[in-house]
This record gives sequence, C-alpha cells and structure tokens, in this order.
Amino acid sequence: MADLFSIIVLMEHLEKAFIRDSITAEEYTPHCANLIAKYKTTMNFLSDNVQSLEVFMNDYKLTCPAAVNRFKIGVPATYEHAIGSHHNDMGKSAKYIAESVLHFITLMDTLRLNRYAVDELHPILADLIQSLNNVPVLPAEFDGRTKNSIDY
Repeated sequence: MADLFSIIVLMEHLEKAFIRDSITAEEYTPHCANLIAKYKTTMNFLSDNVQSLEVFMNDYKLTCPAAVNRFKIGVPATYEHAIGSHHNDMGKSAKYIAESVLHFITLMDTLRLNRYAVDELHPILADLIQSLNNVPVLPAEFDGRTKNSIDY
C-alpha cells in the first residue's frame, strides 16, 4: 500500500510541475505514462485490499485532486489536450488516431447491425474521413485521403 501512496503523491507533484511549466511536455509525457501504468498494475495487485482510489485516499487522508483526475482519464495531459512540438507532435497524432479508431469501430458496428441506409452511414463515414485527414503522420498520398474524399 505504500507503493500506491507514493505513486499518487508523485503523480500529484508531476501534474503540478507540468501545470507550472517546471518541466517540458517531452519530460512530462513518459513519466506520466509510466506512473499511470504503475498505478493500474498496483491497483490490480491490491484489488483485494483497496476498494477504490477514493476510498484509499480517504482512509489515508490524501488530498491529491490532480492525481485522481489524471488516473481517471488514464492518459497524460499532452495526449488529452494534443500538446507537443509541431515537428513531432505525438500528442496530436495519438488524439486523431484514437478519434479515427472510434469512428471506424462505430462504422463497423453500424454495418454489423445491418444498417445500410445512406442517411445512417454518411455522417459516420464523413466523421471517419475527417478524422483520418487530421492524422498528421499519414502521408498526403495515403489511399484513405485521396480515394475517400467526400464533397459536402
């Protein structure tokens, strides 16, 4: 339980340091992702003894709202808010890739439900194409960009 306590306190300090610009996004992102992974692993190990994060924090008189928020969201703020450098913007890429996957899964689920009406598929497909076009790591000549353009 000491490990969980230290992970929570460390995440709180990391979040505050990032908010105050004491560390860069490049320093923050891997440390935050590492702490989130350690938190999830520790919670799995302690599932018999710890009911929830809130109960644990209440029992041990912890007040770490930034850490609680980050653990609930489950990704570093740089991914959540698409923060990073313009040349190698992994946060923005991750956001748009996740968005594209979401739209693709929605489209696949709609097709599996035998819904083939244009008025049902067009908005979903348009969202998918728009999110694919926003992914900065895809080359301009990517088939999904050139063949699937929709004129509005």
